[in-house]
Amino acid sequence: MDFAVNSETIAFLGMFLILCAFFLETQNMIHSKASSYLLLMAIGSGILAIRAYLIEEWAFLILEVAWFFTAMAGFITRESKNSSKNSDMED
Repeated sequence: MDFAVNSETIAFLGMFLILCAFFLETQNMIHSKASSYLLLMAIGSGILAIRAYLIEEWAFLILEVAWFFTAMAGFITRESKNSSKNSDMED
């Protein structure tokens, strides 16, 4: 398979994940702080960041890296709060 075809497929996958998260959030199906939303955003932007690096689109790379780290920070913060709540309940 040609690299360009694979690159386009990867880009569409990343875009699809981000758009799914956005659509579900705007339809009140998930919340923007939900783990599912944050993971969809992180995975989608991570994929697009890798593609941006491979095709040397530096501004797009910076944007996607920022989205990835923001989503992951939200996910980690959410997970640490959930872990803290669970350990408080066990005490």
